[in-house]
Amino acid sequence: MTMNDTGDEDLVTVVIPVRNESATIRRCLDSVLAQTHRNLQVLVVDGASTDDTPAIVAEYAAEDARVELLGNPDRIVPSSLNVALGAARGRWWVRNDGHSTIPPDYVARAVAHLRTGRWGGVGGRKDAVADTDQGRAVAAALGSPFGVGNSTYHHGTSEQVVDHVPFGAYPVAVIRELGGWDEDMVTNQDYEFDYRVRLTGRDLLFDPELRIDWRCPSTIRGFARQYRRYGRGKVNTLLRHPESGAVRHYVAPALVAALVVGLLLVPFRGLRRLALLPFAAYAAALAAASALAARRVRGARARLSLPAAFAAMHLGWGAGFWEELWNVRRDHGNSAVLRILRGRR
Repeated sequence: MTMNDTGDEDLVTVVIPVRNESATIRRCLDSVLAQTHRNLQVLVVDGASTDDTPAIVAEYAAEDARVELLGNPDRIVPSSLNVALGAARGRWWVRNDGHSTIPPDYVARAVAHLRTGRWGGVGGRKDAVADTDQGRAVAAALGSPFGVGNSTYHHGTSEQVVDHVPFGAYPVAVIRELGGWDEDMVTNQDYEFDYRVRLTGRDLLFDPELRIDWRCPSTIRGFARQYRRYGRGKVNTLLRHPESGAVRHYVAPALVAALVVGLLLVPFRGLRRLALLPFAAYAAALAAASALAARRVRGARARLSLPAAFAAMHLGWGAGFWEELWNVRRDHGNSAVLRILRGRR
């Protein structure tokens, strides 16, 4: 068992919720344990993995006293975060994911920002990485403003105040003050939490020097499924906080609505040109965005997959949004739907 000279450094709790991450958890933990800030409590919360993830984490825990393995039978991320909150002993909280890695100065830089007392939370660039052709197309789409709009953490290059940070770092006291994460939010719980941070009057800082290498879906189909979940999760956030919506959250649902209306109008000869307009406009935008993104994508097959990656993101999100909005109408009535669409209570 190794021990480390931590000096007078504040204890930082690094939290890693995982489930079936045996292929990537070693790289993740290696990057966390290599931090220049050595005084760490590393809480890996396993959500009932069916692979070797718990055994691998246990190996690390046996070798390094900073690593602790916790269990979460509920499996979902917000429950895992709250399990970690109950065990956290640090002054500061830094989150990572089991399929992500961080550079050696990540924790030190995040803590330096938090220690100023100016910020309710801090985060950085979430840079998608992949090994497959389709995965590289997905990564490029995630790094494109056409793909994610003004979601700064995907492509920002300057420090700024933002509405959301990925894998945020926070004072543990602030997290406890807010009661942790909403366990009814299976997805989008991080944005919902950040919104509650901002409601207290605290700002969130984006620092592009805080870079996270995040392994993204390796297939277009998996990417579409992921963004369908994200679209559904956003509706649940808006149900709780209608005023938290940003323009970017409504663009994909508007696109899907326009395409559906166009399909319905196609049989009417007099309206056919109008019906085809949203398809033509989106196809032109896809072509232009794919051409720009192709400059930073390696491999012909990956470049050819770019239009499908963009479409999977937009149509997946938009379809998931409308799907969950239908459920809201069923469970809460038309007034709740109107509040979500209007963006106010």
